[in-house]
Amino acid sequence: MSFRPFTSESYAEGERPDAWRDVLSAVGLQPATKTAFYDGHATASHRTAPGLALSRLSAGSQSVAAVPQAHEDLPIALLAIEDGAVLRSGDSHRIVPSGHLLLLPRTRDWSIAFQRDLRAIVLSVTSDALHGRISGKLKFAKPQVIAPIGLADVVCRTIEATARTLETLSDAEWSTVAQSLVDLLLTLAHRQAVPVSEPGSSATQAATLHRICQSIERRLDDATLTPASVAQAEGISERYLQKLFESAGDNFSHYVRERRLQRAWTDLSNPAEAHHSISEIAYRWGFADSAHFSRSFRARFGLSPREFRQQKAEQAVTSAVPRGQRGWPQDALAQQRASPTAAPARSGIALPAPANDQDAQQRHHHLAVSAERVHWGYFSRSLPPQLEIASGDTITIETLTQHASDDPELMIAGDEGALSVFGWTRTKKNVDRRGAGPMDASVFGRGAGEGFGVHICTGPVAIKDAQPGDVLEVRILDIVPRPSRNPNHAGRVFGSSVAAWWGYHYNELIASPQPREAVTIYEIFAGDPEPHARALYSYRWEPQTDPAGIVHATYDYPGVPVAADSIKRRHGVLDNIRIPLRPHFGVIAVAPREADFVDSVPPSYFGGNLDNWRIGKGATVYLPVAVPGALLSVGDPHATQGDGELSGTAIECSMTGTFQVILHKKTQLAGQPFADLTYPLIETATDWVLTGFSHPNYLAEFGAQGQSEVYATSSLDLAMKDAFRKMRRFLMHIKGLSEDEAIALMSAAVDFGVTQVVDGNWGVHAILSKRLFEDAD
Repeated sequence: MSFRPFTSESYAEGERPDAWRDVLSAVGLQPATKTAFYDGHATASHRTAPGLALSRLSAGSQSVAAVPQAHEDLPIALLAIEDGAVLRSGDSHRIVPSGHLLLLPRTRDWSIAFQRDLRAIVLSVTSDALHGRISGKLKFAKPQVIAPIGLADVVCRTIEATARTLETLSDAEWSTVAQSLVDLLLTLAHRQAVPVSEPGSSATQAATLHRICQSIERRLDDATLTPASVAQAEGISERYLQKLFESAGDNFSHYVRERRLQRAWTDLSNPAEAHHSISEIAYRWGFADSAHFSRSFRARFGLSPREFRQQKAEQAVTSAVPRGQRGWPQDALAQQRASPTAAPARSGIALPAPANDQDAQQRHHHLAVSAERVHWGYFSRSLPPQLEIASGDTITIETLTQHASDDPELMIAGDEGALSVFGWTRTKKNVDRRGAGPMDASVFGRGAGEGFGVHICTGPVAIKDAQPGDVLEVRILDIVPRPSRNPNHAGRVFGSSVAAWWGYHYNELIASPQPREAVTIYEIFAGDPEPHARALYSYRWEPQTDPAGIVHATYDYPGVPVAADSIKRRHGVLDNIRIPLRPHFGVIAVAPREADFVDSVPPSYFGGNLDNWRIGKGATVYLPVAVPGALLSVGDPHATQGDGELSGTAIECSMTGTFQVILHKKTQLAGQPFADLTYPLIETATDWVLTGFSHPNYLAEFGAQGQSEVYATSSLDLAMKDAFRKMRRFLMHIKGLSEDEAIALMSAAVDFGVTQVVDGNWGVHAILSKRLFEDAD
């Protein structure tokens, strides 16, 4: 019994169709004929037991059908998680509401079209799971859609709860749950299907035999179980009882002995039952004589109960070894691929400097910051572009930090652009929407957009001829800080950092008061021979009343102007400490395809809030284009940041960047390091930096719930796995290494680091030095 996760990020573009076909096949499904084969982003959680497979599937729009299995009577159970599925059977079409259960025959005469996204849980139970149990033949003339009422509701809830906990269930727990799933599906299927009689028997006899077998299953522990007692309980004669078993090619005594032996086999192979003696297990299943049980077990399975239990224990220890567990082995969740992929031939591809310089005339553009030229706290495929530029053009983009309001006197006063963006009075708010939430603030009442996303993004900028499937190369030519325009501080540069409620540290404070949020204001010395930042003062967040009269007890809405007389400044903080600068942009993004309003905080395949300090001057970011025009936005400027961004922010500082943007068309990507790009790829003069996330495409994985679910389920473990998978793919398909070579090189020479643990979708990056391949190149 094993758990196996699947993500399309593990596979190169050409391998994804076959990999996804294997995922579907494991639960008795296949791509529907005469439909386009899906090869986009997909994830699955999958776990098996003998004769049973349960998968939670997330992927894009596609149609699926059954893998024909005429010898299997039990239908496939599919639970639709979201609306949008259409069941096609013969000439009829039926919309399947979310939460309804489909019982699907294993024939070719139906298909399900997931018109938006495939988001479903699939349970497949075959005859191997019955271990000789007589279930009676079932006839499903056509698929059935069952509302979650009564027993169907119990089945749906059990399937859904099991799918949520697939990875955390121990083998012993999974064994118990799997048996329950078999029993539930078998019972529901019998209620919904038309019983089919064996030759020489009637449908009524078949139904009676099924009911008798269920009764026997409940009484297997009764050593005094006899044909007479069962017949009496069912109100039939003992002779008729034996006739029913004969019609199924069996007899009562043999059937009961077989079911008892199968149940004992299950318990003896279960590590959770190791504290029970063989005699106790034999007695549990109706064997009053241990010697008789031992003889029967050996005759049936070829080993004595003791030999069998020892063999299973040794297999359990052996299967646990590949997990990487050091010390005493624990119950393992095997995560081995179903079948190894043959290593590709070495391509001999060199990793060039940023490619495709344009020989055509280049133009320079300037995008100043103002209320009309920013979108605050969200990305959108529907935003009209501020301007359109051509591939190879350069552009200077002014950006503001959303934290300028932490000290308006230093970072907003006198600055026409900042005043335009932050302008907010009782009667007018220049940029009303701040975040991807509702405009009426009907969730928490914080303000329009609810602060579900916080970054001030300048743009978007459309790239001429950019289409989905292309790659956008963004070269960062220069970054300069934005000095204060306040006459009292003219020419000086300031920034802010917040130890906020969303920080990793927040529930680990040891000093009083607890909890608390603290803001530190810095001066930035970018022109110093050794550029650095120094703390000017700090203060603890006190409830602030915004111009609309809303009180913000915590730092929960961006751009709330902090009143100087409401805080107590503490000077002498971080005294004599100079913090080296690492100027970079936390946010560089193209528009995601999935939704009109996407929270700016969690990063994903489209870039966004990457918060990696390596995206500085001289670096390049490659982003997969998801919508026409790409719609590039830049924001969240940082003076410096450490890996992890532990407190919730970097030293946030308004900055202006100059970029060169180069479009790589999909038809010209072959042989490039960014071919088959499904994530933000960073290139510096010395390294390739691959970005891993807890959920590499949370919008596709979780669908409509993605912008909340990602915050609840992120972890460094998931982010590390994603970074590993992407680096393995890069080494195998860009550098031509075998999988064994790639893993060896990663362990010896690739640096994995924590990018951030505060952005909802946690990040781990993998750094590959270009020097490793100097001889090969």
